[in-house]
Amino acid sequence: MKSDSSKNKITEILISAPTLSWLTVFFLIPTIMAIIMALRPSNPYGDLLPGWTLENFKTIFSPIYISVVWRTIWVSILSTIICLLFSVPVGYYMARLSEKFRKIILFLVIVPFWTNFLIRIFAWKLILNPDGLIHKTFVFLGIIPSGGSLIYNTGTVILVIIYTYLPFAILPIFAAAERFDFKLLEAARDLGATRWLAFLHIFIPNISKGLMAAAAMVLIPCLGSYVIPDLVGGTNSQMVGNLIANQAFVARNIPMAAAWSTLLMAMILLPLGLILCVKILLDKNKD
Repeated sequence: MKSDSSKNKITEILISAPTLSWLTVFFLIPTIMAIIMALRPSNPYGDLLPGWTLENFKTIFSPIYISVVWRTIWVSILSTIICLLFSVPVGYYMARLSEKFRKIILFLVIVPFWTNFLIRIFAWKLILNPDGLIHKTFVFLGIIPSGGSLIYNTGTVILVIIYTYLPFAILPIFAAAERFDFKLLEAARDLGATRWLAFLHIFIPNISKGLMAAAAMVLIPCLGSYVIPDLVGGTNSQMVGNLIANQAFVARNIPMAAAWSTLLMAMILLPLGLILCVKILLDKNKD
Protein backbone atom coordinates (compact mmCIF):
# COMPACT_ATOMS: atom_id res chain seq x y z
CA MET A 1 0.00 0.00 0.00
CA LYS A 2 2.84 2.38 0.88
CA SER A 3 4.57 1.67 -2.42
CA ASP A 4 1.32 2.38 -4.32
CA SER A 5 0.79 5.68 -2.47
CA SER A 6 4.41 6.71 -3.07
CA LYS A 7 4.04 5.88 -6.77
CA ASN A 8 0.87 7.98 -6.93
CA LYS A 9 2.67 10.92 -5.30
CA ILE A 10 5.57 10.62 -7.74
CA THR A 11 3.08 10.50 -10.64
CA GLU A 12 1.29 13.60 -9.34
CA ILE A 13 4.59 15.46 -8.97
CA LEU A 14 5.68 14.53 -12.49
CA ILE A 15 2.32 15.63 -13.93
CA SER A 16 2.37 18.91 -12.00
CA ALA A 17 6.06 19.68 -12.62
CA PRO A 18 5.68 21.32 -16.08
CA THR A 19 2.85 23.59 -14.89
CA LEU A 20 4.66 24.51 -11.67
CA SER A 21 7.86 25.20 -13.60
CA TRP A 22 5.99 27.41 -16.07
CA LEU A 23 4.28 29.38 -13.28
CA THR A 24 7.55 29.73 -11.36
CA VAL A 25 9.57 31.00 -14.32
CA PHE A 26 6.96 33.24 -15.96
CA PHE A 27 4.86 34.36 -12.97
CA LEU A 28 6.45 33.91 -9.56
CA ILE A 29 9.97 35.10 -10.42
CA PRO A 30 8.81 38.16 -12.46
CA THR A 31 6.39 39.06 -9.66
CA ILE A 32 9.16 38.96 -7.05
CA MET A 33 11.44 40.99 -9.34
CA ALA A 34 8.71 43.61 -9.86
CA ILE A 35 8.17 43.97 -6.12
CA ILE A 36 11.92 44.31 -5.51
CA MET A 37 12.27 46.98 -8.24
CA ALA A 38 9.23 48.83 -6.86
CA LEU A 39 11.11 49.23 -3.57
CA ARG A 40 14.20 50.74 -5.23
CA PRO A 41 14.80 54.49 -5.72
CA SER A 42 15.61 55.91 -9.14
CA ASN A 43 17.17 59.04 -10.64
CA PRO A 44 15.46 61.34 -13.20
CA TYR A 45 16.83 59.15 -16.00
CA GLY A 46 15.09 56.04 -14.65
CA ASP A 47 18.25 54.31 -13.45
CA LEU A 48 17.97 52.13 -10.36
CA LEU A 49 19.80 53.52 -7.36
CA PRO A 50 21.11 51.62 -4.34
CA GLY A 51 18.97 51.43 -1.22
CA TRP A 52 15.31 50.90 -0.50
CA THR A 53 12.29 53.19 -0.39
CA LEU A 54 8.50 53.20 -0.08
CA GLU A 55 8.22 56.47 -1.99
CA ASN A 56 6.96 54.78 -5.17
CA PHE A 57 4.02 53.22 -3.32
CA LYS A 58 3.27 56.54 -1.59
CA THR A 59 3.14 58.19 -5.01
CA ILE A 60 0.64 55.75 -6.54
CA PHE A 61 -1.75 56.36 -3.63
CA SER A 62 -1.53 60.14 -3.96
CA PRO A 63 -4.82 61.96 -4.74
CA ILE A 64 -3.76 62.62 -8.34
CA TYR A 65 -3.72 58.87 -9.10
CA ILE A 66 -6.55 57.63 -6.86
CA SER A 67 -9.11 58.58 -9.51
CA VAL A 68 -7.32 56.38 -12.09
CA VAL A 69 -7.27 53.42 -9.69
CA TRP A 70 -10.94 53.90 -8.87
CA ARG A 71 -11.83 54.22 -12.57
CA THR A 72 -9.98 50.98 -13.32
CA ILE A 73 -11.93 49.17 -10.59
CA TRP A 74 -15.43 50.41 -11.39
CA VAL A 75 -15.03 50.16 -15.18
CA SER A 76 -13.78 46.57 -14.84
CA ILE A 77 -16.52 45.53 -12.41
CA LEU A 78 -19.29 47.22 -14.43
CA SER A 79 -18.03 45.67 -17.69
CA THR A 80 -17.89 42.24 -16.03
CA ILE A 81 -21.44 42.54 -14.68
CA ILE A 82 -22.82 43.63 -18.06
CA CYS A 83 -20.99 40.77 -19.79
CA LEU A 84 -22.52 38.30 -17.31
CA LEU A 85 -25.99 39.78 -17.78
CA PHE A 86 -25.72 39.24 -21.53
CA SER A 87 -23.95 35.88 -21.28
CA VAL A 88 -26.38 34.07 -18.95
CA PRO A 89 -29.43 34.21 -21.26
CA VAL A 90 -27.22 33.53 -24.32
CA GLY A 91 -25.66 30.50 -22.64
CA TYR A 92 -29.10 29.32 -21.48
CA TYR A 93 -30.69 29.44 -24.94
CA MET A 94 -27.59 28.03 -26.63
CA ALA A 95 -27.76 24.99 -24.35
CA ARG A 96 -31.44 24.48 -25.21
CA LEU A 97 -30.98 24.68 -28.97
CA SER A 98 -30.69 21.66 -31.20
CA GLU A 99 -27.16 20.54 -31.96
CA LYS A 100 -27.29 22.01 -35.47
CA PHE A 101 -28.29 25.54 -34.41
CA ARG A 102 -26.08 25.33 -31.32
CA LYS A 103 -23.01 24.87 -33.53
CA ILE A 104 -24.04 27.84 -35.67
CA ILE A 105 -24.42 30.17 -32.67
CA LEU A 106 -21.18 28.87 -31.15
CA PHE A 107 -19.45 29.57 -34.45
CA LEU A 108 -20.78 33.14 -34.48
CA VAL A 109 -19.52 33.67 -30.91
CA ILE A 110 -16.02 32.46 -31.81
CA VAL A 111 -15.74 34.25 -35.19
CA PRO A 112 -14.50 37.58 -33.71
CA PHE A 113 -11.39 35.77 -32.40
CA TRP A 114 -10.38 35.15 -36.02
CA THR A 115 -9.71 38.87 -36.45
CA ASN A 116 -6.69 40.61 -34.96
CA PHE A 117 -7.36 42.24 -31.59
CA LEU A 118 -6.01 45.65 -32.67
CA ILE A 119 -8.00 45.61 -35.91
CA ARG A 120 -11.24 44.95 -34.02
CA ILE A 121 -10.61 47.86 -31.64
CA PHE A 122 -9.52 50.20 -34.43
CA ALA A 123 -12.73 49.29 -36.28
CA TRP A 124 -14.68 50.87 -33.42
CA LYS A 125 -12.81 54.12 -34.02
CA LEU A 126 -14.10 54.07 -37.59
CA ILE A 127 -17.64 53.09 -36.55
CA LEU A 128 -17.91 55.87 -33.93
CA ASN A 129 -15.95 58.46 -35.90
CA PRO A 130 -17.53 61.98 -35.90
CA ASP A 131 -17.82 61.72 -39.69
CA GLY A 132 -19.43 58.29 -39.51
CA LEU A 133 -23.05 57.36 -40.18
CA ILE A 134 -23.83 56.42 -36.54
CA HIS A 135 -22.58 59.76 -35.18
CA LYS A 136 -24.49 61.75 -37.80
CA THR A 137 -27.65 59.73 -37.15
CA PHE A 138 -27.44 60.31 -33.39
CA VAL A 139 -26.92 64.05 -33.96
CA PHE A 140 -29.90 64.14 -36.37
CA LEU A 141 -32.11 62.36 -33.80
CA GLY A 142 -30.93 64.69 -31.04
CA ILE A 143 -29.43 61.88 -28.98
CA ILE A 144 -26.11 63.74 -28.81
CA PRO A 145 -25.41 67.44 -29.44
CA SER A 146 -23.80 68.51 -32.70
CA GLY A 147 -20.48 69.13 -30.96
CA GLY A 148 -20.65 65.89 -28.97
CA SER A 149 -18.53 62.80 -29.51
CA LEU A 150 -19.18 59.08 -29.36
CA ILE A 151 -15.49 58.33 -28.91
CA TYR A 152 -12.69 59.23 -26.49
CA ASN A 153 -14.73 58.84 -23.32
CA THR A 154 -15.20 56.26 -20.59
CA GLY A 155 -18.52 55.06 -22.04
CA THR A 156 -16.80 54.07 -25.27
CA VAL A 157 -14.10 52.24 -23.31
CA ILE A 158 -16.78 50.21 -21.49
CA LEU A 159 -18.60 49.48 -24.78
CA VAL A 160 -15.46 48.18 -26.51
CA ILE A 161 -14.39 46.19 -23.44
CA ILE A 162 -17.80 44.46 -23.37
CA TYR A 163 -17.61 43.75 -27.11
CA THR A 164 -14.07 42.36 -26.74
CA TYR A 165 -14.53 40.15 -23.69
CA LEU A 166 -18.16 39.05 -24.06
CA PRO A 167 -17.20 35.74 -25.76
CA PHE A 168 -14.96 34.96 -22.77
CA ALA A 169 -18.08 35.12 -20.58
CA ILE A 170 -20.40 33.26 -22.95
CA LEU A 171 -18.23 30.18 -23.44
CA PRO A 172 -17.82 29.04 -19.79
CA ILE A 173 -21.47 29.79 -19.02
CA PHE A 174 -22.55 27.81 -22.08
CA ALA A 175 -20.27 24.92 -21.02
CA ALA A 176 -21.91 24.88 -17.58
CA ALA A 177 -25.45 25.25 -19.00
CA GLU A 178 -24.85 22.41 -21.45
CA ARG A 179 -24.37 20.01 -18.50
CA PHE A 180 -27.46 21.28 -16.69
CA ASP A 181 -30.51 19.00 -16.49
CA PHE A 182 -33.34 21.19 -17.79
CA LYS A 183 -35.91 18.72 -16.44
CA LEU A 184 -35.25 20.36 -13.05
CA LEU A 185 -36.82 23.56 -14.37
CA GLU A 186 -39.88 21.65 -15.53
CA ALA A 187 -40.14 20.00 -12.11
CA ALA A 188 -39.95 23.41 -10.42
CA ARG A 189 -42.71 24.71 -12.70
CA ASP A 190 -44.87 21.69 -11.83
CA LEU A 191 -44.41 22.51 -8.14
CA GLY A 192 -45.74 26.03 -8.62
CA ALA A 193 -42.63 28.10 -9.33
CA THR A 194 -42.85 30.74 -12.02
CA ARG A 195 -40.51 30.60 -15.00
CA TRP A 196 -38.41 33.44 -13.55
CA LEU A 197 -38.18 31.92 -10.05
CA ALA A 198 -37.22 28.54 -11.48
CA PHE A 199 -34.52 30.20 -13.59
CA LEU A 200 -33.23 32.21 -10.63
CA HIS A 201 -33.31 29.53 -7.92
CA ILE A 202 -32.60 26.38 -9.94
CA PHE A 203 -30.65 27.26 -13.07
CA ILE A 204 -28.36 30.02 -11.71
CA PRO A 205 -27.07 28.07 -8.64
CA ASN A 206 -26.35 25.03 -10.81
CA ILE A 207 -24.16 27.00 -13.20
CA SER A 208 -22.35 28.88 -10.41
CA LYS A 209 -18.95 27.47 -11.38
CA GLY A 210 -19.45 28.65 -14.95
CA LEU A 211 -20.46 32.09 -13.67
CA MET A 212 -17.33 32.34 -11.50
CA ALA A 213 -15.11 31.22 -14.39
CA ALA A 214 -16.76 33.77 -16.68
CA ALA A 215 -16.36 36.54 -14.10
CA ALA A 216 -12.66 35.74 -13.66
CA MET A 217 -12.02 35.51 -17.42
CA VAL A 218 -13.57 38.94 -18.00
CA LEU A 219 -12.53 40.82 -14.85
CA ILE A 220 -8.82 39.94 -14.97
CA PRO A 221 -8.12 41.24 -18.51
CA CYS A 222 -10.37 44.25 -17.84
CA LEU A 223 -8.26 45.28 -14.85
CA GLY A 224 -5.10 45.13 -16.95
CA SER A 225 -6.63 46.66 -20.06
CA TYR A 226 -4.27 49.04 -21.83
CA VAL A 227 -4.89 49.03 -25.58
CA ILE A 228 -8.64 49.74 -25.43
CA PRO A 229 -8.40 52.89 -23.23
CA ASP A 230 -5.39 54.00 -25.27
CA LEU A 231 -7.18 53.76 -28.66
CA VAL A 232 -10.78 54.73 -27.88
CA GLY A 233 -10.47 56.46 -24.50
CA GLY A 234 -9.60 60.08 -23.82
CA THR A 235 -7.29 61.65 -21.27
CA ASN A 236 -10.00 61.19 -18.64
CA SER A 237 -10.39 57.48 -19.45
CA GLN A 238 -6.93 56.23 -18.56
CA MET A 239 -6.61 53.07 -16.51
CA VAL A 240 -3.79 51.52 -14.49
CA GLY A 241 -2.44 49.67 -17.54
CA ASN A 242 -1.91 53.01 -19.32
CA LEU A 243 0.02 54.38 -16.33
CA ILE A 244 2.30 51.32 -16.33
CA ALA A 245 3.03 51.76 -20.05
CA ASN A 246 3.59 55.49 -19.61
CA GLN A 247 6.04 55.02 -16.74
CA ALA A 248 7.90 52.21 -18.51
CA PHE A 249 8.14 53.58 -22.07
CA VAL A 250 7.71 57.37 -21.79
CA ALA A 251 8.94 58.45 -18.36
CA ARG A 252 11.45 55.55 -18.28
CA ASN A 253 10.82 55.26 -14.53
CA ILE A 254 11.13 51.50 -14.05
CA PRO A 255 10.65 51.48 -10.23
CA MET A 256 7.45 53.49 -10.63
CA ALA A 257 6.22 51.17 -13.37
CA ALA A 258 7.04 48.21 -11.11
CA ALA A 259 5.05 49.79 -8.26
CA TRP A 260 2.02 50.19 -10.53
CA SER A 261 2.48 46.61 -11.75
CA THR A 262 2.55 45.37 -8.15
CA LEU A 263 -0.68 47.24 -7.41
CA LEU A 264 -2.28 45.78 -10.55
CA MET A 265 -1.24 42.26 -9.53
CA ALA A 266 -2.83 42.82 -6.11
CA MET A 267 -6.02 44.07 -7.80
CA ILE A 268 -6.10 40.91 -9.93
CA LEU A 269 -5.23 38.42 -7.18
CA LEU A 270 -7.81 39.83 -4.75
CA PRO A 271 -10.89 39.01 -6.88
CA LEU A 272 -9.32 35.66 -7.77
CA GLY A 273 -8.98 34.90 -4.06
CA LEU A 274 -12.59 35.93 -3.45
CA ILE A 275 -13.82 33.75 -6.32
CA LEU A 276 -11.80 30.81 -4.96
CA CYS A 277 -13.25 31.31 -1.46
CA VAL A 278 -16.80 31.41 -2.86
CA LYS A 279 -16.11 28.23 -4.82
CA ILE A 280 -14.83 26.45 -1.68
CA LEU A 281 -17.90 27.56 0.30
CA LEU A 282 -20.25 26.36 -2.45
CA ASP A 283 -18.49 22.98 -2.59
CA LYS A 284 -18.76 22.62 1.20
CA ASN A 285 -22.47 23.45 1.13
CA LYS A 286 -23.05 20.81 -1.55
CA ASP A 287 -21.24 18.22 0.58
